[in-house]
Amino acid sequence: MSAAAALPPVRRDPVTGLFTGYASLFGIPDAQNDVVERGAFAASLLRRGTAGIRMLWQHDPAEPIGCWLSLAEDPVGLRVTGRLVTLTARGREAGALLAAGAVDGLSIGFKALRAERRRRDGPRRLLEVDLWEVSVVTFPALAGARVTRVAA
Repeated sequence: MSAAAALPPVRRDPVTGLFTGYASLFGIPDAQNDVVERGAFAASLLRRGTAGIRMLWQHDPAEPIGCWLSLAEDPVGLRVTGRLVTLTARGREAGALLAAGAVDGLSIGFKALRAERRRRDGPRRLLEVDLWEVSVVTFPALAGARVTRVAA
């Protein structure tokens, strides 16, 4: 018997790993006193495309957990649909935690390209950002940035 024949078959996880949510909401201050304005993601989404924006676990670049299928601005914010890679341990874990409702936060990793403050103590209004990743997180900086649907 060959070494390859002795290996157990690859486990195919029945969980689809699909989920949808909002990674950012327009016009609402986050814990860092940043407010994302409508249109702030448009140029970055066009330039990077869906494949150029990573899905990470807790903002850790060593922990990719899936791929984004769509990222788009709508009237509410940045709506995202992604697929976890459930053939990896971290992807399965993230899927199980999302399905159980134990984790449901989303958070963006970005560089501010254009921003303004209308008052010295007011929020920083993000007019254009370079979005490089969206993470599944335990505690999002923007309380409303959440997974809204998990497909089983």
